[in-house]
Amino acid sequence: MDALHRTLYVPEILANALNQDETRPLIQLLGGPMMTVGDVRDEASRFVQALSSLGLGKGKRLGLLSANRPEVLHLANAVQLLPAIYVPMHPLGGFDDHLHVVTDAQVDVLIFDAERYADRAKALAEAVPGLRLLAFGGSELAQDLSALAATFSPQQLVPPLVDGDDIVRLGYSGGTTGKPKALASVQRTGLHTIQLMMSEWEWPSQPRFLCCTPLSHAGAAMFIPVLLRGGTMLVLPAFNPEQVLHTIQEYRINTIMLVPTMIYALLDHPRFDEFDLSSLETVFYGASAMSPVRLKEAIERIGPVFMQFYGQAEAPMCVTVLRKHEHDVNDPKRLASCGRPVPWLHVELLGANNQPVADGEPGEICVRGPLIMNGYRDLPELTAQAFDGGWLHSGDVAVRDPGGFLRIIDRTKDMIVTGGFNVYPREIEDILSLHPAVSQVAVIGVPHEKWGEAIKAVVVLRREKGVDAQDLIEMVAAKKGSFQAPKSIEFVPSIPQTPVGKPDKKALREWYSKEV
Repeated sequence: MDALHRTLYVPEILANALNQDETRPLIQLLGGPMMTVGDVRDEASRFVQALSSLGLGKGKRLGLLSANRPEVLHLANAVQLLPAIYVPMHPLGGFDDHLHVVTDAQVDVLIFDAERYADRAKALAEAVPGLRLLAFGGSELAQDLSALAATFSPQQLVPPLVDGDDIVRLGYSGGTTGKPKALASVQRTGLHTIQLMMSEWEWPSQPRFLCCTPLSHAGAAMFIPVLLRGGTMLVLPAFNPEQVLHTIQEYRINTIMLVPTMIYALLDHPRFDEFDLSSLETVFYGASAMSPVRLKEAIERIGPVFMQFYGQAEAPMCVTVLRKHEHDVNDPKRLASCGRPVPWLHVELLGANNQPVADGEPGEICVRGPLIMNGYRDLPELTAQAFDGGWLHSGDVAVRDPGGFLRIIDRTKDMIVTGGFNVYPREIEDILSLHPAVSQVAVIGVPHEKWGEAIKAVVVLRREKGVDAQDLIEMVAAKKGSFQAPKSIEFVPSIPQTPVGKPDKKALREWYSKEV
């Protein structure tokens, strides 16, 4: 290996950054003490030593199931520095999904939050004989990893020499179209994700970042950019709309990352107008499509501070961006856009035979570049499908306008075929969202004897507002034709979500197919 020109990967970047400016405040769990850069560095060292003493070093697969707490971050840093393989399990996931991850990833040890997940850890250990457990906090089930780490004295961080194709994380897809699939995230992917976030995302000059998403997942992705930009991170245990509003006001938060359903919850909170949110400079949002109507409302009520990122687990977070100044509140199509491709990747809309489509024609977003995963672990057929023609096929269908902005019209697997016509649910959802009584909507296809599939809209109404279902059906028919209008509309108090905050259309289709 050429030491003179060798690329530095995340372990070395992390160690270099933690060895500088050690007295600077860096991270605080709400209600707890502020930890400096030096404090975080020392805890990373202690966790490295503790895990090593238990034989959990290079290549070992460390599963994690925890709510937001500082130990999650210390563990994530230690995994990079060992280097081990991180297998985070979403804190909102169900037992079956957690069991699938533990068995499919062949987890060597499951580290769990003793306060929140002791019962789940016990059930998993009973289902997987021989599963080794460690705990954050005192537990009858397992040794306390936090207490063990506290017995070690901090040592100098010595990052390992790693290669770009070394696996650092086994992430799992959301499972909206089947069992979650293991994605092998390698050092190269992690490095380029950080580089793209640093270069393409619109950060305040000194971030005061509020983390209310899981630290085991998206929340942790923000840590190194905040560290490198000289910022601080305040962590909430979980997303609570009123607590988020209060925290932004009290701590003068200037940046936050939210998924659309979180933004809806903030806007719909009855006390929203009581809070001063003027400190916000950038609201990063993504992970699922946002209603253009609700986005316009958010800009008008909070300010022109919204920046969208688009990616997926297979190519994380940085395929396209819609910058703050590109949000035109007078152009619904622009607000429905996921932005333009970043210049560091090759992005095309491909149609039949993997050929580019013309502007205005639907095509699948396909990507080439260093951001892309190495493949689905132990699933060669699915990997071959995903990489067909030498491209990563995203599964998202979009159109491109003459300015280069991409507008996703739907997932290929969510497309509805009714009476021989292709219908993209996203287009129907955007129309229904125009009605002032509609807060959230999800459109699915349900089995139908005559048409094959019938269009069904599941609608959450805004507080103290109502609308007749037939009015909504006629609204769509007037804009898209009767064949694209919903055949039925169901009013519900909430739409089920996947653990990462996306509308769970798989669950909706399963539920409503039982009625047919």
